Amino acid sequence: MKETSGEKKQQQKAYEQYVKEVTPTHNLWLQMLKAYIAGGIICCVGQGILNYAGSLGLDKQTAGSWCSLLLVLTSVVLTGFGIYPKIVKWGGAGALVPITGFANSVAAPAIEYKAEGQVFGIGCKIFTIAGPVILYGIFSSWLLGVIYWIGKCFGVF
Repeated sequence: MKETSGEKKQQQKAYEQYVKEVTPTHNLWLQMLKAYIAGGIICCVGQGILNYAGSLGLDKQTAGSWCSLLLVLTSVVLTGFGIYPKIVKWGGAGALVPITGFANSVAAPAIEYKAEGQVFGIGCKIFTIAGPVILYGIFSSWLLGVIYWIGKCFGVF
């Protein structure tokens, strides 16, 4: 049984209506505000850690290391308790972009796949999200290093 072009158009319109109904609408300005607030709070916590570590007499590099360590630890613990995913859902990119978001992207698959065992669960799935970030981060660093080296050889830099 062949469909006529009128039936196809009617089905297409019905499908387009269905897509409009199920597609969530987002308020861009509200999302940006939430991301700004979430990222700002994370940065303020990090700055507070830096300031506190500095007041203890630590140099900038050591204070920065402690700050990174504590932010990653906090993110992993909050991910383990299911709190950080709620922060990400609310704050979007503001919670995903900082170092805490990267720690969450490594910890979340480990928690999700722990039932499959240490090797085939956690071991195989832990870098499913963070792996491409690591790969392209290392590759782009290498590429920029080669460009810089070539530039130094020719006296550009």
